[in-house]
Amino acid sequence: MTAALVAALGACGGGGDDSSANGSVAQQAQPSPDVVHGLRDTVRHVTRKTADATRAHLVKRCTSTTERVRHTSRSGSGTRKTTRVWYTTEHHETCKKVRRGTERYKRVVRPERWCVSLDDVNGHKSQDDVWYQVDRETYDTVLQTEQHTRVEFVPDRTGC
Repeated sequence: MTAALVAALGACGGGGDDSSANGSVAQQAQPSPDVVHGLRDTVRHVTRKTADATRAHLVKRCTSTTERVRHTSRSGSGTRKTTRVWYTTEHHETCKKVRRGTERYKRVVRPERWCVSLDDVNGHKSQDDVWYQVDRETYDTVLQTEQHTRVEFVPDRTGC
């Protein structure tokens, strides 16, 4: 019973700082994959908002260079040593991105979101008007149900 109570308080976030509990290392809170259920209240679709913006237009500029390289080879020993010298030309190409003007693009100011509000969340009569962000398929399913109908889904995150 005590373990169930501790797990419930940990899931709800009502326990305060858990870093000193049991002398163990605190774990990071991760999004809960738990299913929530409640009565459908309202739904909200927040559209994506964009704005025109400009940024530097970068182009690739390459320069080629040549370098004369000296090679030597030695053979023989003692007084019969000989050295042979020859030259080759090596080609090198260096490329970098340089700015050339500006370009226009659409900047996303607000991403698209689908939200559902529930009453009596997980059977608690006191938890009304709790918002959950859901994916598009879940939103379409909940949208087709009548208001104050019991729905159940896995939210992407809480709040909207």
